[in-house]
Amino acid sequence: MTLEETKDTPVPTDDYLKRRALRQGSAGWLLLTGLGVGYVVSGDFAGWNIGLAEGGFGGLAIATVLMGVMYACLVYALAELSAILPAAGGGYGFARRALGTWGGFLTGTAILIEYILAPAAISIFIGDYVESLGLFGLESGWPVYLACFVVFIGIHLWGVGEALRFSLIVTAIAVAALLIFAVGAFTEFRADGLNDIPADPTAFGANSWLPYGLLGIWAAVPFGMWFFLGVEGVPLAAEEAKDPVRSMPRALSLSMLILVLLAVLTFFAATGVRGSAAIQDAGNPLVVALQGDGDPTALSRFVNYAGLAGLVASFFSLIYAGSRQLFALSRAGYLPRFLSLTSRRKSPYLGLLIPGALGFALAAGTGNGARMLNIAVFGATISYALMALSHIVLRRREPDLPRPYRTPGGVVTSSVAFVLALAALVATFLVDQDAAFIALGVYAVALAYFAFYSRHRLVASAPEEEFAALAAAEAELERN
Repeated sequence: MTLEETKDTPVPTDDYLKRRALRQGSAGWLLLTGLGVGYVVSGDFAGWNIGLAEGGFGGLAIATVLMGVMYACLVYALAELSAILPAAGGGYGFARRALGTWGGFLTGTAILIEYILAPAAISIFIGDYVESLGLFGLESGWPVYLACFVVFIGIHLWGVGEALRFSLIVTAIAVAALLIFAVGAFTEFRADGLNDIPADPTAFGANSWLPYGLLGIWAAVPFGMWFFLGVEGVPLAAEEAKDPVRSMPRALSLSMLILVLLAVLTFFAATGVRGSAAIQDAGNPLVVALQGDGDPTALSRFVNYAGLAGLVASFFSLIYAGSRQLFALSRAGYLPRFLSLTSRRKSPYLGLLIPGALGFALAAGTGNGARMLNIAVFGATISYALMALSHIVLRRREPDLPRPYRTPGGVVTSSVAFVLALAALVATFLVDQDAAFIALGVYAVALAYFAFYSRHRLVASAPEEEFAALAAAEAELERN
């Protein structure tokens, strides 16, 4: 047994990593693609439509195109990075090599904020759906939120293969429902309904397509993200994937293609069948689009139930992503090491239970799903900028690094993602300043913990740390 020295205590490397091992080879490209779509699919059923109230049809359409470009560029950059370093750290691992320990922690913490807050918010939305559908006579509240966390974390504890297969099935149901919705809605499509929100005469550049002017485009950016938010989490499954060098780029590309198709169909079908004004404030825009103020139809009831399936798929997938990011940061010593211990079934049980308990407490204590999602979006945009920057830095600094997959367009692609991510970050302040400042406060506390404690206790034998150490050693050899 070898010893890996930290500043204060020796860590027995063999035993340490053995107690923190995930089940390798559990997920092929199909399960990974399902995971990528599952992260996002709930955003097609609700949330995006609020962007109509910020920018109108034209403003949200432009914002969605810009965010689609950002995510596509980011996904291609991540496909290259995940083929270079197929470990559970995902974005943290990429930034660790490119930007050092501070860059790694900043990126990993931002991702963690996204993946802890988003499931808490979605559990509230699940409660709202359960109540609106009259399921078992339940009302939205803490018992429903608790049931979500207990049942779905339980499936994750059972094993990653079983968890991802469950996610794939629920995601497939949600995707099928979106396609059926689009077919039904397009039979009553009206082009004049797209731009039926009255223009604000005081807004600069306002017209029928941009009722809130040019600034409305920027304000709609966070809601354009809802069609894609979370797909960047696929690399967090790299350590449990079959042949990650090949399957990861394939799954990322396929996930993005499916999400773009669903975004286009959902956006046009929902606004065209009932009008942008009718659905801009709806909690269930697809159902409102189908039935308006009338009685429920067979199709609207089906879509309503499918919306619940979409929420479950995203909730379930995001729980997985959060646990793997927490696992990787803990295994490397950035967070308390006990959080990365795994069970006999190779599940990071504390990495599932502790974020789950925190998410449940936030949901039950606040009941404000929209605020939590806005905080999650703020964390996401920071991580996007840092991951894109990591791709740029590694391309410039280590051009000869073996790259089994290369990003089309190279640094131009990741530079586009970087610029658009910064624009999206600023846009979050236009929508919810309180959420942005809350996220900054959480960030500040985490950074203080890292600055004064954990950065002195990192575990060099963790895969992401070894990868960065190798780069430092190679650079030292070149200098000598």
